[in-house]
Amino acid sequence: MAARDRRPTIADVAKLAGVSPSAVSFALNGRPGLAKDTKARILAAAAELGWRPSRPAQALSHGKAGAFGLVLTRETDAIGADPFFPAFIAGVESVLSPRGDSLVLHVTGPGDEAAAYERLAADRRVDGVLLTDMRVDDPRPALTRSLSMPAVVVGDPDCAQGLCAVGLDDRPAFTGAVARLVELGHRHIAHVAGPQEFRHSRRRQASWEEAVRAAGLTPGPVLPGGFTADGGAAATRELLALGDARPTAIVYANDLSATAGLAVAHELGLAVPGDLSVVGYDDTPLAAYTHPPLASARADALSWGAAAARALDEVVSAGRADDVELAPAELLPRASMGPAPARPAPVRSALPHPASAGDRTTPGAPPASGPTVRSEPC
Repeated sequence: MAARDRRPTIADVAKLAGVSPSAVSFALNGRPGLAKDTKARILAAAAELGWRPSRPAQALSHGKAGAFGLVLTRETDAIGADPFFPAFIAGVESVLSPRGDSLVLHVTGPGDEAAAYERLAADRRVDGVLLTDMRVDDPRPALTRSLSMPAVVVGDPDCAQGLCAVGLDDRPAFTGAVARLVELGHRHIAHVAGPQEFRHSRRRQASWEEAVRAAGLTPGPVLPGGFTADGGAAATRELLALGDARPTAIVYANDLSATAGLAVAHELGLAVPGDLSVVGYDDTPLAAYTHPPLASARADALSWGAAAARALDEVVSAGRADDVELAPAELLPRASMGPAPARPAPVRSALPHPASAGDRTTPGAPPASGPTVRSEPC
């Protein structure tokens, strides 16, 4: 009998059942050619030993790696700062884990990105890859084709270059936010944007601008926030230093920068939403618990990850898959949105602000700071 401190093998099952290893293989794989009592004896021996199939061995026999790949071009200490990717990865794992497959995660810098995909292809470590954070003129769809590596784009079909895309329309969230702010009397609505290298950052900014113009207003200031707490805080300070020309509402490209904006407003003595309305995007779990609760838009990262994994399954098995369009993001109005103030409130002098990226901010309390995070799909 197999020792209890190691995984039982087919040879162990064969020894206990009194048959050859090939007979065990026939029985465990459901192949014909064995007497019923022999098969029953083998299955009973396997159950007694606690034998389980080896996923790597199964994958090898079927010519598959039993894994999907995800390459994130970002700093390693920044991955957990934004809730999007942990939730997205959990969604992918909800599809892979029950069947014993895995997700191979590579974190790399911009200069090493292509090499990471090339290594995955050369080592045959994954059956396919998920492409996130799609950029303008992104080289990865062409790269994965050249490597004969199945791939699915997590984002809009317009950036997929012919690959299967799993995405959602985030434009209704931004047009809805502006429309609601206009209803509340706001006429100076600013935008804190994400990195312009990302297609979704440009799309969100364009949606904000179109909605402002549709209301007959001149688009207010646009400042970069970089999808980061530091960037959101810096942009908010600059906007709130504009005196009488400062905005009465700010629409941020994500919740992380918006949460930092809330903290800066409190630091400067401004009431939210009495003096300033704030809107984010992503509806991260923290959004409902900031002070006040942050208006946002839900982009269900968990379901997004699961849908992307299922689509990549189909691409791997069938060679192609139809695009998947998830439910569009819609505005979730919360207490951080309110009527426009009759006149700008005075801004008090800012408190000393720590420069260390290692500092953390409790939402709604000064000062705001945080690590650089570049997230979100295209």
